[in-house]
Amino acid sequence: MSRNNAIACASSAASSAPAAVAPAAPGAAAWTGPAPGPATRPAPWLQGRSIVLVGMPGSGKSSIGRRLSLRLGLPFLDADTEIEAAAGLPITEIFSRYGEPHFRDGERRVISRLLAGPPVVLATGGGAFADARTRAAIRASGAVSVWLRCRLPTLLKRVAGRDHRPMFLHADPAEVLQRLMTARHPLYAEADLVIQCSDESPETTTRRVQEALEAWQPPARLPVTLGERSYDIVVGDGLLQRAGALLAPVLPARRVVVVTDGTVAPLHLPALRVGLEEAGFATLAEIAVPPGEASKDFSALQSVLERMLAAGADRRTAVIALGGGVVGDLAGFAAAVALRGLPFVQVPTTLLAQVDSSVGGKTGVNLALGKNLVGAFHQPRIVLADTATLRTLPPRELRAGYAEVAKHGLLSGETLWRWCEGNGAALVAGDAAAQAHAVLESCRLKAAVVAGDEREESAEGGRALLNLGHTFGHALEAECGYGGTLLHGEAVGVGLGLAASLSARLGQCSQELPGRVISHLQACGMPARIRDLPRTFSTAALMGRMRKDKKVRDGNLRFVLLRGPGEAYTAGDVPPAMVESLLRDEGCEA
Repeated sequence: MSRNNAIACASSAASSAPAAVAPAAPGAAAWTGPAPGPATRPAPWLQGRSIVLVGMPGSGKSSIGRRLSLRLGLPFLDADTEIEAAAGLPITEIFSRYGEPHFRDGERRVISRLLAGPPVVLATGGGAFADARTRAAIRASGAVSVWLRCRLPTLLKRVAGRDHRPMFLHADPAEVLQRLMTARHPLYAEADLVIQCSDESPETTTRRVQEALEAWQPPARLPVTLGERSYDIVVGDGLLQRAGALLAPVLPARRVVVVTDGTVAPLHLPALRVGLEEAGFATLAEIAVPPGEASKDFSALQSVLERMLAAGADRRTAVIALGGGVVGDLAGFAAAVALRGLPFVQVPTTLLAQVDSSVGGKTGVNLALGKNLVGAFHQPRIVLADTATLRTLPPRELRAGYAEVAKHGLLSGETLWRWCEGNGAALVAGDAAAQAHAVLESCRLKAAVVAGDEREESAEGGRALLNLGHTFGHALEAECGYGGTLLHGEAVGVGLGLAASLSARLGQCSQELPGRVISHLQACGMPARIRDLPRTFSTAALMGRMRKDKKVRDGNLRFVLLRGPGEAYTAGDVPPAMVESLLRDEGCEA
């Protein structure tokens, strides 16, 4: 085998090393430090996964890696040592003979092969994680990447005398390190964990790395499968501070425009800003619109478009929607039409947006005639649902968002609906575990529905079922004028009760279901009947609004109705007189 090809075939022996021992890799110095104590059982989520240490030369990847491997009972491997052993050449000579592109290609293949075997602790060269294909390979392997981040003075002390490394030949180490830190730190920031290192002992740093690994909860990822437009919904606590690391792999450039509103900006924009800056993102503009449904109109859309384009947005600039459903719909529509389409990211900060509107690519603005009558399907590249943002929601907003959770419970079936009945009150009272469960299960349902009927084209059922309660709700909302008198979620909650009542009158569901739905929503502190709302409505006016609904087909009203939890269907043959009778019985004037 030629040495030119030997790099790609490294470490087959090391990959099969017994998992209970940390063998010294070929050519590596033997471990002579104090034993860190008996191996501990890894956290459940970590079992079966490798750990990859990344960082600058001198950050301690090898010394920390050996100690960590003993603590976790995993083999330790050093990627550079494996490459040199396979090629029979020092890395300096590989660089000089074949150049860096050849080395990086071989390095990626070596790392991929090492991570394809049993779990290991792997120390990588300083430039490995800076290579986009190597980062992607590490992510694809399921390994946990850990960045050992050091300040320049610490690195300088540790690299003294390393003039055999290619980067330090005939160069000032301080200048070299500073230049590399500037270039590589935004790329290292894509690691799963970041550990700030200092001049403390290696044993202390190793303990901190182990504690961080055991405490870390990886965010949940739910795929929305749409072929080339597929994307992930990422759900977890503290995602804003990691936004840049999560966005970088899915965006064409590290350049964004952020659209938010005046309420959300002071609460969450600083954390998002830090998360983007750490990963080297340039934010061309931060655009805040007034909060509320009134901002979902053409004048606000024009303002957002003009401001983002004036800031220099081009077709590789992503639009980030930071906020609730209004911001997501408005920013998404702006991304859909600006320059005939820009990349788009949803960062929902309300319960309603996290469980519903941020997923599925529906964007748009309102007209005086009705809600969402102008818009486009424009799928995001990723959805980051940071459940920590729910702790800042006013109680009314949290309750309104819960209406969409209840809707998903009715669509999903008895299991999720009974969970709602048992946990809804705790959720709106602030139970973080209940909130996280609701977000995950709602997104799971919606992702499956959207994957099966992306553009709501199914003749019956499909994505249209997600409009349960919305025909009534949109009419109530439009009649109130989008001024905040009635929130979208509140209107949907009332609509759920009306849809269940209409289903019962048609003989499609049990007579007990409407009371069950209405009682549950009222127990969660929500308006659940028209008579619970702070104003009166005209039957004729609501019927007129519903006839302008975008779901009307051939002039016929269409409703999503229920035969029971998990048994929703669309109906286009409901007698208008029956709907009018229901509205009058619920307290509407003629």
